[in-house]
Amino acid sequence: MSDISKNSVTIEAPIKEVAEVLTDLASYPTWSTAIKSVEVVAKDSAGRVSQAKISIDAGVMKDRVILDYDWSKAPNEITFSLDDADLLTEMTGAYKLKDNGDDTTTVEYELTVALSMPVPAMMRQKAERSTIDLALNQLKTKLEG
Repeated sequence: MSDISKNSVTIEAPIKEVAEVLTDLASYPTWSTAIKSVEVVAKDSAGRVSQAKISIDAGVMKDRVILDYDWSKAPNEITFSLDDADLLTEMTGAYKLKDNGDDTTTVEYELTVALSMPVPAMMRQKAERSTIDLALNQLKTKLEG
């Protein structure tokens, strides 16, 4: 298992609004440049996506993945793990949301990936951090306008 890369951002929006955007996986391609398409494969009893087929193009990280989502700790934590992929052998992540009590939310994004081909750890971690930073910045822009 690889080391976890993570970063966080404070967004001027209540936790409920942030969670709504993160829960609406099908709309990710409208605000995230790294997510090219999302196909909902399965939903849980609450109507949330439990599995999705996603086309990712995040610079050096390009793949079609099937991710399993865990909403058991939502809205404070939304986690995902890799079910299947063309190139990746691991992709686990979490959005951790903290209500700051002033209509702002701190979002921490954690991501770990592993590829089927050898990639130096420094390059992998740089790609993970770049992906995380882009995702957080675009999430912030989506919510703050």
